Amino acid sequence: MLLEIAVILCFVLFWQLTRDSNLKKLEANQRANELLRSVLTSDQCEQLTRNGYLDIKSPRDAGCIYRVPRAHGLVKVIEHGIHKVNLCLQPKDAVPDADIVVIHKLMIEADEETYVQTAHTFAPMNNETWLDRGIW
Repeated sequence: MLLEIAVILCFVLFWQLTRDSNLKKLEANQRANELLRSVLTSDQCEQLTRNGYLDIKSPRDAGCIYRVPRAHGLVKVIEHGIHKVNLCLQPKDAVPDADIVVIHKLMIEADEETYVQTAHTFAPMNNETWLDRGIW
């Protein structure tokens, strides 16, 4: 009888912890989406929603853009319409996807050189990323 009560209590505690964790994630995602909307122009919001990525123009090279995915993935560096390289740069701790987009945007616009030097660089696979091919 005591074992049954202990098992039920464990399930109840696990359910509460999971529910609380999910609520916190939902709230964090809502705050992140609000921040993202406040940082982007209406055209950028539309592009991100429509295409699943945000193109950020290089502050120092008019022919270069950084294509930042809405969800997890590599950032494509596109120079004069050609996919040159992929960049991987992510925070140590888990954060909502919208915050990742904000981080990329602000870092590129504020200090592009440090952004590029900090990121891990990967050559494109036949002008595609692993995500495009469904490998990742």
